[in-house]
This record gives sequence, C-alpha cells and structure tokens, in this order.
Amino acid sequence: MADTPDVRPVGDLPDGIGKTAARELSLHGITSLERVAEHSRRELLAIHGVGPKAVAILGEALAARGLAHRDS
Repeated sequence: MADTPDVRPVGDLPDGIGKTAARELSLHGITSLERVAEHSRRELLAIHGVGPKAVAILGEALAARGLAHRDS
C-alpha cells in the first residue's frame, strides 16, 4: 500500500467539509475560519467544489468560534 499524503483540510477548516471543498477553498486563499468569515455564503457556493453541505459545516464551525459569514 503506497503512502498517501495527509489530505485533511488545511488550517483550522473542519474535516467534514471534504477534500474537494478544502482544496478549492485553499486555492482561493481561504485557509482558516477567519478567512471564511470574510465571505458570504453565496460567494463560497460560487467556488467550484464547495456545496451547501460544506457551507453549512463551515457555518457551524464559525458559530462555535463566535464568528459568522459576512452576510450573517
């Protein structure tokens, strides 16, 4: 079995958002919950690979930290 690189989400983004969403967010410079909070839900959903489930998980993680999406 070949070694696979650690593909968990970067920064403090929750694992539950999935590999694709984490990768695409990272490509857009969004690597922390603080950076997520700078964007609206609509902006996040416009990123290919970031769907409603990932945005909901990110919203829960933001709330747990006392943060919110820009449009909240």
